[in-house]
Amino acid sequence: MKISDNIASEFNEFSKDYTNDMVKCVPYYIALISSFAKNLPPDFQPLTILDLGCGNGNVTDQLLPSFPKSEYTLVDASDEMLNLCKSRFKDFNINCVTSYFKDFEFGKNQYDFIVAGFSLHHCNSEEKKELFKKIYAALKPNGLFSCSDLMIDKKSTEHAVLLEQWKGFVLSNYPTQEKWEWLMEHYSEFDKPDSFPNQKKWLEQVGFSSFNTIINETYWVHFQVIKS
Repeated sequence: MKISDNIASEFNEFSKDYTNDMVKCVPYYIALISSFAKNLPPDFQPLTILDLGCGNGNVTDQLLPSFPKSEYTLVDASDEMLNLCKSRFKDFNINCVTSYFKDFEFGKNQYDFIVAGFSLHHCNSEEKKELFKKIYAALKPNGLFSCSDLMIDKKSTEHAVLLEQWKGFVLSNYPTQEKWEWLMEHYSEFDKPDSFPNQKKWLEQVGFSSFNTIINETYWVHFQVIKS
């Protein structure tokens, strides 16, 4: 298996068996994705929802049973992923936008709920800081930002431990080395995770408050924050 030249092409190829690969390559994937719909504030009824880096729509799929009448905007750089979403959600109010985060027009006070499932690790630290500013501005007052991702600094002393644990998980599902080697090529080329404490600090700096850590399992994290 070879990685592609850019992230959009990589996920065009990855779209063929995306969910199966994520379940078998990402520890706690099912728990992290399903938690988007299970841990919301009481009486939270978002009318407008933005799914950043939507992939094949697994996060949106979790939200639709609770919010079937909401207006969804799904953003991804991969046309193939968005084609899957268009087919999967054809009976709902879904708008698909092909865009990288840096090029997407977030607007101001546009959304009640912004979600990101395993997508922000493609942004480096400075890009995340800028993205958090845009997310904050794009949310309506008391809007919610919810994110699941791998959260660790690659330069930390804990990173080697993570890789060892992660390798064991992947090899338990794919006993040959091929999938692990491809995953590490992808990780080296495209993934730029940051620690949860750093991301929490950056979110606070732009104005977010009321943090709720839903899951924190050895650097696989799901959190929620509210625009105050």
